[in-house]
Amino acid sequence: MNIHEYQGKEVLKSYGVTVPNGKVAFTVEEAVAAAQELNSPVAVVKAQIHAGGRGKAGGVKVAKNLDEVRSYAGEILGKTLVTHQTGPEGKVVKRLLIEEGCHILKEYYIGLVVDRGTGRIVLMGSEEGGTEIEEVAALRPEKIFKETIDPAVGLQVFQARRLAYNIFIPNDLISQAVKFMQALYSAFVDKDCSIAEINPLVITKDGKVLALDAKLNFDSNALFRHKDIQDLRDMDEEDEKEIEASKYDLSYIALDGNIGCMVNGAGLAMATMDIIKYYGGEPANFLDVGGGATVEKVTEAFKIILSDSKVRGIFINIFGGIMRCDVIASGVVEAARQLGLTKPLVVRLEGTNVELGKQILSGSGLNIVSADSMADGARKIVSLVQ
Repeated sequence: MNIHEYQGKEVLKSYGVTVPNGKVAFTVEEAVAAAQELNSPVAVVKAQIHAGGRGKAGGVKVAKNLDEVRSYAGEILGKTLVTHQTGPEGKVVKRLLIEEGCHILKEYYIGLVVDRGTGRIVLMGSEEGGTEIEEVAALRPEKIFKETIDPAVGLQVFQARRLAYNIFIPNDLISQAVKFMQALYSAFVDKDCSIAEINPLVITKDGKVLALDAKLNFDSNALFRHKDIQDLRDMDEEDEKEIEASKYDLSYIALDGNIGCMVNGAGLAMATMDIIKYYGGEPANFLDVGGGATVEKVTEAFKIILSDSKVRGIFINIFGGIMRCDVIASGVVEAARQLGLTKPLVVRLEGTNVELGKQILSGSGLNIVSADSMADGARKIVSLVQ
């Protein structure tokens, strides 16, 4: 789960991470009032969307007086920002962060991620702050330094100091930077984050180490432990189909293709998308109905797929272990009848109660194409869609 920058800063502030003073605003008048309250010679007007690259897209402006705050707020609110992370459709700005300005001497990058290879949290840092870390990794990998953290003892002072020295934090600010990193690590662990990214971390003329930006992502599987984080969820920033899928415990991610997929098991779902592309098609989604789906769950999954206007055909690929093929078949028939399905539908069933499942499909009277294998099903749906 993602949250906005201003929300992330509030979370980090509670752990002792230093951030600039700021206030959220939903209207131009609220933005002006926030700037007045901050009483800073310079105010920064920042669009709040769940995407990076806002500055390059015109979503971050520096205002030198209240008139400029009003002008920039009116310009950004309601604007559709298109960045490298939003896709071509962009995201509409519905809230702003009004933040006090600061005199920046140098920008750095600090981030925490989970390294799936080692199963440990890794602290990363670079003196190349303010740019995308992916760009730095591709063009200047020697500028990125890493510290792998032992979960039994946590981030050690010597590790934070070593990273601070490697990215050339000034000597008189090393201790402050170490405290910053340790506070960031504490927040990461306590709140079950999957990513904590400060880009840029800045040092200021008056000798402060500040998180000028903050990106926090949380492990959705751990949200039951964090009611306070769940309350920060902004539904306007999420795909409506993904929100609906979460209500039925379906793993759904919208993609850009035109072939809807319903599969059980994440690995099989990824393989299904791969084989559709192999035969010249484009998957419209990732959808894993899980191992214990009911007829209702399958029916809702079917509805979510069809709610995507780009979908021109559907491929259902089920290997029934825990999941029974007859349950899937019953759900498919129920959903197709409810929705008056007219688009091509190819179904491949294998596993528990497969013959019963096939009987349900063939006896439904619906125009359902049966497939003998995953490859056969992919070939058929791509042909029908094209």
